[in-house]
Amino acid sequence: MSDAKRDWKLGLIVGFGYFLIRALASTWRIRTVNTAAYTALRMRHQPFIFAFWHGQLFPLLWVHRGQSVAVLVSAHRDGEIVARIAERLGMRTVRGSSSRGAARALLGVVRELEEGREVAVTPDGPRGPARKFASGALVAAQRAGAPIIGIGVSAKRAWRLKSWDGFMIPKPFTRVDVVYSTPTLVTAGSPREAENEAPRFEALIGDVIERAERA
Repeated sequence: MSDAKRDWKLGLIVGFGYFLIRALASTWRIRTVNTAAYTALRMRHQPFIFAFWHGQLFPLLWVHRGQSVAVLVSAHRDGEIVARIAERLGMRTVRGSSSRGAARALLGVVRELEEGREVAVTPDGPRGPARKFASGALVAAQRAGAPIIGIGVSAKRAWRLKSWDGFMIPKPFTRVDVVYSTPTLVTAGSPREAENEAPRFEALIGDVIERAERA
C-alpha cells in the first residue's frame, strides 16, 4: 500500500473514531468520585501519573479531554490511531511501550513529569497481559518522585470487544462511573526495586474499579 493511501485510510479511521467517541459521550451520564485527589495536585502544580487498565481507555479519553494530559501511547500502528484521536481531544502524547521504544517512552514520561506535567499510562498495554502492572510507570514515578493515581471505570451498559483487554465502549445514554484513588508514591529506593511494587499498584487499581462497579 502506498504512503498516500495508507495516510488516507488512517485519517479516515481517526476521523471515525473521533466522531464515535463524541457522539457516544455526549449521551453519557458521567459521575466522578474523588476528583479532589488530582485537583489538589494540579493547584500545587505537582506532576503525577494517572494509571488505568488498557481496556478502560475509551471513556477516559473523553472525561479528560482538553486537559493537556500527556498520554503514553504505543508506537504500533494501532497506537497511531489512539494518539491522533487523543490529540484531537486536546491531549499530548508520548510514544513508545514495553514492547517497542521502551527506553524512549520511559525517558519521555520522566521528562514530562520533571517539567511539571501530568501523564496517563495504561500499565498493562499495549499487548497485555491484562491487568498486570508493567514496571515502566513505576520506574518513571520513582525517578521523578511523582505519585500515581489509579482510575477505575464502570458503565451500566457497555460493549466489550473480544480483545485481550476486553476493551470497553459504554453504550449510548448509559451511566459511566469514574473513581480515582488517593495519590500513592512508589516507595522503592531505586528504579531497579520499583518493579517489586507492581502487586501493590495492581491492587490499587483493582480497588477503584470495584468501587466504580458498586456505585
